[in-house]
Amino acid sequence: MMDSDRVEILMAKPYWLVDLLPKQVPEGSPGQYFRIERFYLSQLGTLCRRFAGFLIRLNCYSDLQVSRDGESWSTNISPEEMILAFEDSAASHTPLFILAGSSDTLVYFSGDDHNLTLYNPDPDALDLMRQLAASEGLFVWGPQQFQP
Repeated sequence: MMDSDRVEILMAKPYWLVDLLPKQVPEGSPGQYFRIERFYLSQLGTLCRRFAGFLIRLNCYSDLQVSRDGESWSTNISPEEMILAFEDSAASHTPLFILAGSSDTLVYFSGDDHNLTLYNPDPDALDLMRQLAASEGLFVWGPQQFQP
């Protein structure tokens, strides 16, 4: 099992986002990003089901360990429990940590955001995660797409 020190180490690694949008919205964009963001945050329950669906599919390919505190972990929880974990995280605005595969990839949900953060995925895992995210209408984008 993992502890909070391991989570901190992984959170210092390169990361990608699982997001509603295919890339970062540039500063000063003429659209209405903040209004759209508020809309999706008001629909967080629906979005949490999409995040859970992404991870439920990922669990077909690798073990998943889930924690709400970074200390106590449950391995391969049921799909229903995964959905509840996201819903509870959103309702309480508390984080959710998911370790995938060999525990070198961390999926993080802040509990009150419209994206997931993927820390340290290897290239094969990242490719699979992109495909699985797409099945939920989500996008995976990362460091090469961040703008200063």
